Amino acid sequence: MNDGKPNWWSRPSTPPEAARIPTPSPAEEGDFPLQAPDPAESAVPEAPAAPTVDMTKEPAAAEPTPSEPAPAVPAPAVTAAEPVPAPETRAVAPAPAAPRPLHEPDEYRTPPYGEPGPWAPAPPVQHPAAPVPPPQGAVPPPQGPVPPHAWGQYDPWGAGPGAVPPPPRKKSRRGLALVGALAFALLTGVIGGGVGAYVERNGGIGTVELPQAEAGSADRAPDSVAGIAAGALPGVVTLHVSGGGSAGTGTGFVLDNRGHILTNNHVVDAAATSGDITVTFSSGETASAKLIGKDTGYDLAVVQVTGVRGLKPLPLGNSDDVRVGDPVVAIGAPFDLSNTVTSGIISAKERPITAGGEKGDGSDISYVDALQTDAPINPGNSGGPLLDGKGRVIGINSAIRAAGGSGEGDGGSGGQAGSIGLGFAIPVNQGKRVAEELINTGKATHPVIGVSLDMQFNGDGARVGDKGKDGTPSVTPDGPAAKAGLRPGDVITKVDGQRVHNGEELIVKIRAHRPGDALALTLTRDGRELTRTVTLGSAQGT
Repeated sequence: MNDGKPNWWSRPSTPPEAARIPTPSPAEEGDFPLQAPDPAESAVPEAPAAPTVDMTKEPAAAEPTPSEPAPAVPAPAVTAAEPVPAPETRAVAPAPAAPRPLHEPDEYRTPPYGEPGPWAPAPPVQHPAAPVPPPQGAVPPPQGPVPPHAWGQYDPWGAGPGAVPPPPRKKSRRGLALVGALAFALLTGVIGGGVGAYVERNGGIGTVELPQAEAGSADRAPDSVAGIAAGALPGVVTLHVSGGGSAGTGTGFVLDNRGHILTNNHVVDAAATSGDITVTFSSGETASAKLIGKDTGYDLAVVQVTGVRGLKPLPLGNSDDVRVGDPVVAIGAPFDLSNTVTSGIISAKERPITAGGEKGDGSDISYVDALQTDAPINPGNSGGPLLDGKGRVIGINSAIRAAGGSGEGDGGSGGQAGSIGLGFAIPVNQGKRVAEELINTGKATHPVIGVSLDMQFNGDGARVGDKGKDGTPSVTPDGPAAKAGLRPGDVITKVDGQRVHNGEELIVKIRAHRPGDALALTLTRDGRELTRTVTLGSAQGT
């Protein structure tokens, strides 16, 4: 019937199989039998007795109802190996009444063990009987073909005689490729790491070739620093002086082809009486030199070398044409480092400076109306040339202003100091005149006005003293100042219109001129300002 629930079709058990189902044994002591349900709670009609089936007759086919198709019962398979026994007439005893379940049956559940399920019990596996070999010498009966519908019993778990074994599974190439890729990646990683470590430690593999510009021309413009240095270095020398228990190093430059060399007095002062002077040229050749003349007041000296060929004198410029800001080049041997070239500009002109004074009596003090430069000048540059943009000498490097002191001789209160950008050079016009006098006469002359100054005066200007040295008159009788009408106590404030603030500056301004030059002096006397013209006289230098 079709009542909306799934129909479970099963093959009815034969009487012998039903008879063999064991009956449950009565509960033994210690067991816990299930309590029979109360007839009042659930009234289940007793199952009708199983009808008696006559196995000698074929069961009549049930007529199908219009709403339910008749199920097709397949005929049991017949094999040649097992003959079908003839059916016997046997009465089937009625089956005992089944115990009532505790709960209503569920058509969709899995039946418990021991109860018949909705599925038909699997028939026993029937393997085809092994063929019996005929007796020796007997002829086997002919066997006809097996009809197509004669199938053996289906065994879902057993392999039949005609079963074909499944083909062997092929090994996956994808897995092999993946393993190979991983191995390759690991190998390349190890090799790459090793190469990277080697490159890091050794700076690369193979020969290192760095890029470099092609060789160019070595020529430089004549007005460049390199061009000026190339032209001037052959005419610059380094002097090593020893004598009187001291030694020093300085610089000089060649004046002419006769071997005259101009330098500072404080460079060769140790060899003034007895000592050795050695000159080293830029090429490395050395020669002995002798002192020709020196002047303490101007801090200039001339030495001469003999037997030297190929000298290159440096051209002299005009220091009066120098202007503040002009480029300059300094060459020397600072701290005995010969052929050192530095550059800068002219920072100022007519800078009154004094240097020396180690003797205490003032005899070694030099007064210079100097050119100031920021070209680095250090101890050892003294006596070297200061060159303009055309390679001409415009000054002789003489002094530096050091932190805590002044002058190259004392190096700034007890020690040689380095450059702080304040270097001073003797103007070449003054140096030329003094050098010519030293070469020609061995002495240099100083311009004078014939007065003794009060160096202790603290006012503005240079005051003429009341008394001279050793009680002599402060204004030299019949001297240049006396002829111009100067008197003791006059305060000189200007020289040719340039202001002077003390006695040292007045000396510097006067020594910047030649003997015989006329100067206009502005002075104050008794509160009045006067102007007097003085013609400079001459005094022998030391």
